[in-house]
Parts: sequence; C-alpha cells; structure tokens
Amino acid sequence: MTIPEKMAAVLLTGHGGLEKLVYDRDFPVPTPAEGEVLIRVTACGMNNTDVWVRQGAYGTEDDPSAVSTWRRQGNTLTFPRIQGTDTVGHIVGAGKGVDPKRIGERVMVDFSIYNRDDDSLADIDYMGHGRDGGYAEYMVLPAENAHVVATDLTDIELATFCCAYLTGERMLERARLAAGERVLVTGASGGVGSAIIQLARARGAIPIAVAGPGKEAAMLEIGAEAVVTRGKGDLVEAVHSASRGQPIDVVADLVGGPLFNDLLKILRPEGRYTTAGAIAGPVVQLDLRTMYLKHLELHGSSQGSRADFHRLVGYIENRKIRPLVGGVYPLSEFHRAQTDFMAKNFVGKLVVVPDQR
Repeated sequence: MTIPEKMAAVLLTGHGGLEKLVYDRDFPVPTPAEGEVLIRVTACGMNNTDVWVRQGAYGTEDDPSAVSTWRRQGNTLTFPRIQGTDTVGHIVGAGKGVDPKRIGERVMVDFSIYNRDDDSLADIDYMGHGRDGGYAEYMVLPAENAHVVATDLTDIELATFCCAYLTGERMLERARLAAGERVLVTGASGGVGSAIIQLARARGAIPIAVAGPGKEAAMLEIGAEAVVTRGKGDLVEAVHSASRGQPIDVVADLVGGPLFNDLLKILRPEGRYTTAGAIAGPVVQLDLRTMYLKHLELHGSSQGSRADFHRLVGYIENRKIRPLVGGVYPLSEFHRAQTDFMAKNFVGKLVVVPDQR
C-alpha cells in the first residue's frame, strides 16, 4: 500500500484541560528507523494514565500537588506528544534489520519501554509518554514490541487488553494471588478493575468487586463472586457479608482516598495490599500500627514486565479472558471520548479508532 506523508493525530500540547488535546489532520507520518516497524493503527484503548498525564496530576515526592508527569525516574515527556498505549494495527513498513515478511501482520503493541534487559521495572517508560503512541493513523515502534496474537477477536476488542490487563496482571503477580484465595477489587467496573476480576478467575482465585450503583449485575456477569456497592453502608461490614465471613487475602486497590484505612482493616493478618491507581485521592493516612500488628504487605505496581505481557497474550489466545468494550469513538471526537471516559458511566474500556475505520 502507498504510505501517505500526512496523517490525522491527537496531539497533547501541554498540561491542562481538554483544550490541550488538539486534533491535527496534517501531522507527518513517522518513518521507521532501524529495528522499527510502521503500523497503520486500527484501534487504541483509553486509560486513566492519559488523563492524569494531561493534567500533570502525578505530583512529586516533595510536593504531592505539583504539576508533574508520570515518571519518578526523570521526565521523558515532551510536547507535542501523541498519547495512546493500547494500540492494535497492521504492519505496513519495516526499517532496516526487520524482516520485510512482517509487513501485513496484525499486531498488538506491547507499549512498555523497558530500558533494561531484565524484568526489573525500575526504569520503565511507555509509548504515549516517552515516545509517540497510538492516537493517530500511523505509529512507529520497535519491531520486538509488535506481537501477533492468535485470536479471532476484532481489532477493537483486542485494543481493550494491553494496558489495563497488563497492569492488573502485574498487581496480582506482585501480591502472589494464588488459586482459592479471595481478592477484593476496588474500582471494579473500570478497565483495570474489570481486568483483575477476569485475571483472578484465570488464576483460580475468588474476586469480590467494589463498584458503583447500577453496575452490580455487570460485575457478576464478568466473574465477580459477589459485589459490594460503593458508598452504601459500612464497607468493612459489607465486605464481611459479601465474603460470607471468609478472610480477604489480597486487596487490589485502584481507588485510594478515604477507603484506604478500611481496606487495610478488611485484610486478614499477613494479607497483601497492591495498588496501581488512586482515582479517589492519592494522599492517604496510614496507621502504621495496623500495618505492623497485622504483618501486612503493601505493594505499589505499574505496567508490567515482558513475562507479564506474554502471560497476558496466553490468556487471550486460550480465551481465559474476554474483551469488555464500553464504547467506540472516532479519533476526531477525542474530546467527547475522554469526557465520557472521565464520567465513568461504563464498564470495561473505551476504544478510539481512526475516522476512516
């Protein structure tokens, strides 16, 4: 196929409101360098990280309220930046050193920029932050990050997995969630939360969901053993009832804020708490006595390793997890898509597609 010189893309032009996201119909199509491929994007899933990076909402270790981007290890974000992590597309160009036979492959992008050869995530970065991502018609990336997935899922369905499910898998791996254990999942109707419910089932564990009113049936349908309605009554008592008095081994928390102390109360002695988000507030009060008298483990987690990604692909190919498409939007209506995303009135993932798709 003929590769155009220009493409449509959504550009993040700085930290701030939605006005910082500019739909540009005349952005240069990138050229793959040595070891890279060019893909024609067919779908890209939306994530909380997109919003928080736009807002500069990550703070710093010295000032939680400071406008700052995602990385604690040194900023790699420059403007304009094309965001978008959960990218699916077809290889249409190959740089030097890449087998041209790869042209035509449908691929799911492992969006992680590992910066190391081992499985450490100490210097992790990602496409859509340290380099351009998939909110565009074309994208270049290292060939090793473009993976063929043996599935008959559509491009839109495949674009619901990578960031949310990889994040969820890493959380459960760090917390060592095992078959037969119970895991309480906050923010369970969102992308990562709904992923964790399915990933817990794939491990043979028992997920209990905390979700907003009206989402209870959807949580049960995707695999939750029981559902606690957020904001309805005492959380500790509600979880005790939902688990039928059985202990909670792991809390997978994506909410933070005022719920934090209750979540530590809910954990059994020697339980494990793992978090990859704080949509209700990142700054919490911790009673260290609860932590040390109950011998609790607290884990912070973000993204995932190469091994986590390969397990995720295996889950997809073996149909142990399934896509949850909460809505589909054309790239030109990105503001509407992100507004709906922030409203959280959906279950699963929202997906953006180039207009011609």
